[in-house]
Amino acid sequence: MASPSICLLAALLALVAWQAIASDPSPLQDFCVADMHSPVLVNGFACLDPKYVNADHFFKAAMLDTPRKTNKVGSNVTLINVMQIPGLNTLGISIARIDYAPLGQNPPHTHPRATEILTVLEGTLYVGFVTSNPNNTLFSKVLNKGNVFVFSVGLIHFQFNPNPYKPAVAIAALSSQNPGAITIANAVFGSKPPISDDVLAKAFQVEKGTIDWLQAQFWENNHY
Repeated sequence: MASPSICLLAALLALVAWQAIASDPSPLQDFCVADMHSPVLVNGFACLDPKYVNADHFFKAAMLDTPRKTNKVGSNVTLINVMQIPGLNTLGISIARIDYAPLGQNPPHTHPRATEILTVLEGTLYVGFVTSNPNNTLFSKVLNKGNVFVFSVGLIHFQFNPNPYKPAVAIAALSSQNPGAITIANAVFGSKPPISDDVLAKAFQVEKGTIDWLQAQFWENNHY
C-alpha cells in the first residue's frame, strides 16, 4: 500500500500538470512571426524562419485615428489581430478600434478566446456583460471619455451609445492573437444553414412565424 507521502507527491504532480495544460505556454523565443504559407497545421501558426523576419512583420499602418463608417446597427469594429500583424503570433494580444454612430451599438456578442478591456476615447457608452447560468446577472455601467471597463472571456457583452446626436469611439485590447467574435443574433438567426424554427421557437417560447421572420432578416457583420 502506498505511503501517505507518495500519495501527496502524486497529487501535487497531478495538480501542477493540470495547471500546465490549462493555460497557454509562455513563449520560448523572442518572437514567432506567423508563417501564413506554411502547410504545417498547429494551434495558431507555424513560425516563419527568423532569417526572413523584418520590421514590417510587426507593423501595420492601421490608421486607427481615422473615423470609420458604421453599419445599420450603428457600429464598426476594426480589429488588428495576427491576420494583420504576423508578429502577434504566440503573443496573446490584439487591439480594436470601435466606432459608434449616435444611438449605435456593438450588439450582444462574445469573444470565445479573449478577455477584453475597453477604453472610451470619445463620447459616452452604456456597456455591460451577463454572467453564465443559472444567475445570468447583468453588470452594467455608463462610461465617459477616459473610463475603462473589462469583459471576462466568453461572456456575452455589449456597448451602446445613448447620445442621439454625437458619435462615440473606443479602443479595446484583447488577450488573444485571434479572439474571435460571436454576435448572438447573427449566430442564432443568421446561421448557414439555418437552425430549425422548431428548435428556436421552443427555445425562445414564441411562434414559429416570429422565428421565420427573424431568420429572413439580413444579419450584418460589424467586424471588419
